[in-house]
Amino acid sequence: MNYKDSSTTALPPDYLEFNQVIQSFNRAAHHYSAHAYLQKKIGEDLIQRLQYLTMKPLQIADIGCGSGHLLPLLQQFYPTAQIYGIDVAPQMLQIAQQTHPTAQFICAEATQLPIATHSMDLIISNLMLQWCNDIHAVFTEFARVLKPEGTLLFSTFGPDTLQELRLSWAKVDNYNHINYFIDMHNIGDSLLQAGLRSPVMDAERLVLTYPDGMRLMRDLKMIGAHNVTLGRPQGLTGKGKLQAVLAHYETFRTEQNLLPATYEVIYGYALGNYPVETELSIVSLENLHRL
Repeated sequence: MNYKDSSTTALPPDYLEFNQVIQSFNRAAHHYSAHAYLQKKIGEDLIQRLQYLTMKPLQIADIGCGSGHLLPLLQQFYPTAQIYGIDVAPQMLQIAQQTHPTAQFICAEATQLPIATHSMDLIISNLMLQWCNDIHAVFTEFARVLKPEGTLLFSTFGPDTLQELRLSWAKVDNYNHINYFIDMHNIGDSLLQAGLRSPVMDAERLVLTYPDGMRLMRDLKMIGAHNVTLGRPQGLTGKGKLQAVLAHYETFRTEQNLLPATYEVIYGYALGNYPVETELSIVSLENLHRL
């Protein structure tokens, strides 16, 4: 989902309206933590991967920190580190500050971080990338602020996420109802293109179950996961259309009499970028080897 020149190219239906993203998460801030159990679990799984790092970071940025669930966990891992919580939604940051007052908070976009070049030892980002239109620009900015020996650790959702709900809406109309999620291999390519080194990617599937489709839709609404794509239908969804979607969702009901909601979770790891002169030397050697 890389849309780098929106001034000359018609934007696709899955393009995210950035101001709507901010407003959605601002509205959800006060009840986000009570409903974001999946986001918490994935974040905690991400934190557990820190045990495999040999580095001891002193400067850490949690980008897309939301209401701050990971901040105390990061502080437990690295008690002497200075942690920065960064998010685009100011209401989320206010909640985070209440739970972790020792962190420094910055309201900023992931593509324009007010952070010095090569100043961060560790960047961690839990389920933020799927809310960005240009992950290449995000990774380029991560590469800028990350120290060459620093580490990036992140999670995001893959294309099979909410596939049952997506297919149910597709039976009813041609509008865009679910976010576009980027394939794991394309994410890995973007990491390399941004100059980040030694990327490692893996994925898993998690399935939540619900007694009915409306419960899933309410949960998504309560965490701010609204449809904010350009191709969304304008105006309220009619009762008849909603009932048709729920009826199609019923075809996925399991033997346990529950409705599944699939999430494809992608985890990524990469190292900071080489200084330019080192990169050039490596490229030259590779070209020489090919000759």
